[in-house]
Order: sequence, then C-alpha cells, then structure tokens
Amino acid sequence: MPNVYTNAKKDLTSTSVTTLYTAPALTVGIVKSILVSEDSGNADTITMTITDAASSPATFSLFKTKAISANATLELLTAPLVLQTGEILKVTAATANRLHVVASILEVS
Repeated sequence: MPNVYTNAKKDLTSTSVTTLYTAPALTVGIVKSILVSEDSGNADTITMTITDAASSPATFSLFKTKAISANATLELLTAPLVLQTGEILKVTAATANRLHVVASILEVS
C-alpha cells in the first residue's frame, strides 16, 4: 500500500457548506491536522461534519459552531481522524471571507 501525504485547503468565501476533502476510491484518508485561521480581525465560528455517502447519506457532526478567535489559528484535532473511501469532510463558516482551513492528510491505498 503506497502512502501519499496531501493537504486540503479552502478559503471560506461564503457561508455555504463546503467540501474540504473526499477520501478517494480504495483509499483511507488519515487526517493528521486541521488548522483554521481567522484573518479579518473578527472572531467567528466554524462547523465541521463528515458525510458518509454509503449511509443514505448520513451526516455526522464533528464541531458545531466552534469558536475561532480574531486573528488566531486553531488546531481542531487532538488525535487523527480516519475517513474511509467516499467519506466527505465538510466545513461551514458562520461569516464569509474570514476563515481559512488547511487539513494535512495521509492517504493509504
């Protein structure tokens, strides 16, 4: 099984649900880190979910309106997060044009 390191990056320019990462076919994505930064000088919140397309689809909440301080960067994970093939990591900002998200992922296939 080859291992590939990758980053998933999003500038949250709207308040719509945004796909950050989808685990590719025949691949397990091990999310090692999720950094959220706020650069507008205003505190904000972020919501993060996993959607399992194989479960009808079912959505599972990871963070519901997690507070991000003004001009700060926050590490959301305290342990790795495993995504199976087809599972989707989604993020939603409370306010547009304030938050940036970077996830560091190890893909194992």
